[in-house]
Amino acid sequence: MEIKLVKNILDANDKLAEENKSILTQKGITTINIIGSPGSGKTTLLLKTIEKLKGEINIQVIEGDIASSIDAETISREGIDVVQINTEGECHLDANMIKQALKNMELKPGILFVENVGNLVCPAEFEIGEDFKVAVLSVPEGHDKPYKYPMIFSKAKAVVLTKADLLPYIDFDMDAFMSGIASLNPECKVFVLSAKTGEGISDWINWLRDVRG
Repeated sequence: MEIKLVKNILDANDKLAEENKSILTQKGITTINIIGSPGSGKTTLLLKTIEKLKGEINIQVIEGDIASSIDAETISREGIDVVQINTEGECHLDANMIKQALKNMELKPGILFVENVGNLVCPAEFEIGEDFKVAVLSVPEGHDKPYKYPMIFSKAKAVVLTKADLLPYIDFDMDAFMSGIASLNPECKVFVLSAKTGEGISDWINWLRDVRG
């Protein structure tokens, strides 16, 4: 019974996700689901992305957190249309949450970034209507994450490794990291960057331009 219930929940969520995707596609929006642990640098990555693309591509943001609106307030100070979703305990955003958030946005052609709840597990299971997922993790989290959390790395169109400026000071096996991703997802793009130094940022921005088309 429990297995059937979970399947029914996911099936219902996937149906809503398809509806969300249809609406967003019709509006000319590329939707990117950003997934990563707390402290991985998701919001900092978004801020750097906004800095580089603002004025060139319209950017809108949905911020997901268990509580607070700190990240949404930070994003809004950049003049970006942002909606906050507080899950109040849920470890992920789902398609219905996104559906409700979209009702509070004036959707315009461009890129919609959804910063999911800080977690590498639950958000990977739930489609929300995105065009693709991007996994974000930082050098201090270690090179073993693709082996410990294979689902998100197998589903992600791209992986962003942040805080690259710390590589000289942390025992991070880049070969093992890259091999882990390649074994799960050979087509996945990997970006190694530092928001602090600017290393690798241009590659990430150029890729976003390409996928936006």
